[in-house]
Amino acid sequence: MAKLTTDELIEAFKELTLIELSEFVKQFEETFEVTAAAPVAVAAAGAPAGGGAAEEVEEKSEFDVVLESVGDKKIQVIKEVRALTSLGLKEAKDLVDGAPKAVLEGVSQEAADKAKEQLESAGATVTLK
Repeated sequence: MAKLTTDELIEAFKELTLIELSEFVKQFEETFEVTAAAPVAVAAAGAPAGGGAAEEVEEKSEFDVVLESVGDKKIQVIKEVRALTSLGLKEAKDLVDGAPKAVLEGVSQEAADKAKEQLESAGATVTLK
């Protein structure tokens, strides 16, 4: 097999849908026993040490994305749940039907905000805990 250059790989990835790319990342992680998640830098370390609010921010580094209600577009919400998780169709449907339920647990603020935005754009009501 010919070795692909970085540019060739990028061009190949541009042709994939987000779901296909997500599946590729999951398979890559499993194959090489790595994680593609960006390391969480200690962002709160630069915050002033005197404020009580800053201490609360430092303590909360992991968030749960909780699906509160589905809304009118149930199929779109199921698709987004599948894109965000490694769940199959039946498992994602069961999670959506069982709302309120956690979709993601123990994720970074950035990942939680992104997931919340995706689910809300599909019509769901979401909270971060």
